[in-house]
Amino acid sequence: MVRRLIIEEPPSRLANWSRSLALFALAVALLAVILVRGNLVEAVPGFVVLASALAVATVAVVMALGAFVVIWRNGNPGFGRALLAFVLSGAIVAYPAYLGARNIRAPAISDITTDTADPPRFEAIARVRPRDANPIAYAGAEAAERQRAAYPDIGPLQTTAAPDEAYAAALEVLNGRKWRVVDARTPQAGRRDGRIEAVARTPIMGFRDDVVVRVRRSGSGARIDIRSASRYGRQDFGSNARRIRGLLEEIEETVGVQPAASQ
Repeated sequence: MVRRLIIEEPPSRLANWSRSLALFALAVALLAVILVRGNLVEAVPGFVVLASALAVATVAVVMALGAFVVIWRNGNPGFGRALLAFVLSGAIVAYPAYLGARNIRAPAISDITTDTADPPRFEAIARVRPRDANPIAYAGAEAAERQRAAYPDIGPLQTTAAPDEAYAAALEVLNGRKWRVVDARTPQAGRRDGRIEAVARTPIMGFRDDVVVRVRRSGSGARIDIRSASRYGRQDFGSNARRIRGLLEEIEETVGVQPAASQ
């Protein structure tokens, strides 16, 4: 009886490498999230780690596509490994790629305010912000012009609510978002505006952005101004404008009154 020797084709090397790189990229990406969210590093080192994960994941996607071609042509095993690499790596790079594509025309600004003529100032946050972060002072007329061109809808909220009621609503919204409130001062008639300074976190990575809410008496009601600024980078991909819009909507809903006419 003659035995037939069956030689199995080895798995595609591209499939093996793509899977290994994808798993490595996933581990590095999770490490970046843990480092930043755990307050173990600031944004810049965390972003470097994340960028490394994205670079490795991109290579893994390319190698997985190459593995698909090789497997289709030569019939080598390894399709499952290549598919795993493609799915994992694609998931890692998908959200950053989506943000970049959606905001490719966003202006190179990272400090947005509802009052470009007299923006709310960071006071308490100025004392805790890292020295290598973006300047705490508002950039001025050039940034204001860019903002008006890109986000013409960003403006103050005018309400018929009393300043203390508007302040309480704003504080409730910020606390509801679980942001760290650094300073909160209630408005005092004829003496000072109400101010709330808080540190916001981005949804996935947890990068820190700074927010200040100013409540000022306006006629028989109150005017609410907000400023949201990224600590690092010249481009915020529209995140600060979206944050301000969301805050204004929530505060208006919490106040529960119709907007008053602008003063």
